[in-house]
Amino acid sequence: MQTYINRALAGKSLSGSKRTFTSRTNHLSKYMVYLGLAGLLISGSACDVLEHEPQAEVSEDMAISNLKGAQAALAGMYDQLQSGEYYGRNFQIMSDVSSDQAQSIGSWDFYREMDTYLLDKGNIENGNLWTRAYRAVNIANNILDQVPKLTEVTEDQKNSILGQAYFVRALAYFDLTRMYGGVPGVVGTLGVPIVTTPSRKVDASIFPSRATLQASYDHVESDLLKSLELLPEAHASDVLTRSQAVKSTSRALLSRFYLYVNKPERVIEFANQVIANPRYMLVSNFPNIYASKFTSESVFELNFNNADPSGIRTWYFPSTLGGRGDIAAHTGFYEKATADPKDIRGTMFGYNPGPKVYYPTKYQKAGNIDNIHIIRIAEVYLNRAEARAKTGDIPGALSDLNMVRSRAGATPITNLSGSQAVLEAIWNERNLELAFEGHSFFDLVRTGQALKSLVAVSRTNGPPVTLQDRNRQVFPIPTFDIDANPNLVQNEAYK
Repeated sequence: MQTYINRALAGKSLSGSKRTFTSRTNHLSKYMVYLGLAGLLISGSACDVLEHEPQAEVSEDMAISNLKGAQAALAGMYDQLQSGEYYGRNFQIMSDVSSDQAQSIGSWDFYREMDTYLLDKGNIENGNLWTRAYRAVNIANNILDQVPKLTEVTEDQKNSILGQAYFVRALAYFDLTRMYGGVPGVVGTLGVPIVTTPSRKVDASIFPSRATLQASYDHVESDLLKSLELLPEAHASDVLTRSQAVKSTSRALLSRFYLYVNKPERVIEFANQVIANPRYMLVSNFPNIYASKFTSESVFELNFNNADPSGIRTWYFPSTLGGRGDIAAHTGFYEKATADPKDIRGTMFGYNPGPKVYYPTKYQKAGNIDNIHIIRIAEVYLNRAEARAKTGDIPGALSDLNMVRSRAGATPITNLSGSQAVLEAIWNERNLELAFEGHSFFDLVRTGQALKSLVAVSRTNGPPVTLQDRNRQVFPIPTFDIDANPNLVQNEAYK
């Protein structure tokens, strides 16, 4: 059983179960309640992994056996993305507070550690994200292993299901790699453990090592290209087309991916294809992207409702409006976002008079039912703008940049010359346009700005902070996996 997916089912442990493994395996077993997750989700019954000695297994008869089971597995896979431990809250906030956009002002020390660059390898929120992403990987692996064997499912149905599994696995590995591995040519040499087979048993014999950083990015690329080959152009409805992967979803993520590996021609290739699709258009009224759901802006959007709420509003909104108010905008970022009175994005903030801080109002629906945008068409325009600037197409880069600025009401930029000046304008635009959507820290790192920009960043409830250690541009591998796996190497800053 691979140890990178070893802690799930929220806070439960195997500490009370009988084990006969070595002391290292006893530590490992404390966390390994996650195995066979897809089978558990699909069957609706709980196979008690605590009853097996010396190993626990999920029976093969819980495998995906028909179309209904495959669809249930897909739902379980997307549910991992929606979790508050992943895109339902955690991924965005971890990026926000690690950048110059947001700050931790409340009592939740796990986010404050990220905000002040004192992140500990035992940080709970960091461990939660790692675990949840690998849960998504494990379900995708189960789908990829079992769906090809189904005999009463059409080839088109199989391809759609398999394509979605490849896409989600690629997304999860992309997020894990840039968070825990780094960016080629900027920081990091090691990626993350890459597994492509389902985990269905607990045993102490398999302890995966981290792949190289390049191999991790290569795997993401391979999965994305495979998803593009298999996915349909659209699903049965517009909502499904925007909330579950289709070809344009993969193309859009590929346009982001190739920025990280510095292949601008490929960025342009895939961005062109998405932008040419009339399904995706910039919404003329920027706030409506968030006030409504599944607008033409949306390339990939996670849906939340009263029965399945997200948690991001709670963390930003003050207690007087039903939130926690633990996370706020950095005052410096608020001032930057509101500097242009014509820019409507500067109006999307509220003020919390208690701690005297501003907070974003992109997510403001009562009941925490705001949808989460993983990919918007505005990002694709900015991806292409950056790639065009890198290839010397300054007019094209400015055209894409000004498409986004003009939609927001901001004054177009026309007086720049030289690729570097244009790149900096595009990076600044990404910071404004994609604020509080999980991009800010990773954009700073991949563009080499983190150590230059995150200097003496003012905070409301503490002294200014600076990201001094270049090795803290990545997050630590969680303690539970490092302790359980002798082959897993910790990132340098956290040893």
